[in-house]
Amino acid sequence: MALGMAAIWKKKQFWGGIIGVALLAYCLKDIKPAEIRLLAERVNLYFLIPALLAAILYIYLRAMRWRSIIGQVRKVPAFHCLTLYAAGQTLGMLMPALTGQVGRVMLFSKKASLRKTFVFSTLVLEILFDAISLIVFMFVTSLAFVFPSEYRYLSFVVAGGTVIVLMVLYFILHNQERLDSLCRRRLRHRWPGVYISTKKFMRSFTKGIELLRSSHHIAGAMVYSMASWTVHMFVIWFLIKSFGFQVPFAAASVIMIVNTIVLMVPITPGNAGTFEFAVSASLAAFGVGRSDAVLFALALHMIDIIPVVLFGGLFMRAGDISIRQIKAKHEEDTIIDRIDEDGTFIEEERV
Repeated sequence: MALGMAAIWKKKQFWGGIIGVALLAYCLKDIKPAEIRLLAERVNLYFLIPALLAAILYIYLRAMRWRSIIGQVRKVPAFHCLTLYAAGQTLGMLMPALTGQVGRVMLFSKKASLRKTFVFSTLVLEILFDAISLIVFMFVTSLAFVFPSEYRYLSFVVAGGTVIVLMVLYFILHNQERLDSLCRRRLRHRWPGVYISTKKFMRSFTKGIELLRSSHHIAGAMVYSMASWTVHMFVIWFLIKSFGFQVPFAAASVIMIVNTIVLMVPITPGNAGTFEFAVSASLAAFGVGRSDAVLFALALHMIDIIPVVLFGGLFMRAGDISIRQIKAKHEEDTIIDRIDEDGTFIEEERV
């Protein structure tokens, strides 16, 4: 099993790296050294300072949102939560496709003393709140800018998917006993192991989405979500001012939205190549030259990464852990909490 997971991960890492290199090469192929020099001469470095500060605030707000989601069952100090969350984001960048999310689950579970299934449910809620925020920003931005048809279509997909996920989560919350009774009737005698695993998964997962029962907690998480998206929009806008592009403020929102849609499923490590392709394509819609757009995308990618690596590195250094250790844990473990034949958790009892 461990060898199989390792082989799959290595294949994803290899092909994700190949795709990333190919996309970066495509984006950079026509950029001349003279164009880089001209851009460097006109860049206003003073605007880079607020852009970087906004990027730090962005990752802080995202971490505080996760802290508020788990706050009903575990109190985590703000700075510890910030560095832990950043370390999880670092994993998401370094591990291709969705393996980075699995790595985050393993890390958060171990370092915050939470069950893996519970942590998984909090990531589902993060995606849900992000999707709702995306819909709000798309609606507001559409009042000032007409999105290309392919992105309008994807907006309907996002909205429809968000509604379906909300309905499913609320159904699980309000029908937990019925679902447990159904599983007991259908699985307990025929497949007792499956029944035990399903029951434990549902119990821990439902514990994670309990936040949806409280309008107060929903409002708090949404405030953090909307604030983080707004701050990231200003990261983009300050960088636009630094580069001296003559584009409307709506361009910052469009870049953020299009980039989010394109990167919904990470393909390459650190979204290398896909990030630059999405951002440069967004700027092209506002008449920015291809070379300037690609260089802007590279700068934005770097600014987004710096706070994550900084705070994530602090956490790993303080905890004496490495990416290699987490990868090894990911290869030998599963996202489902392990239980023995009697239905008892093998791991130490957690939320």
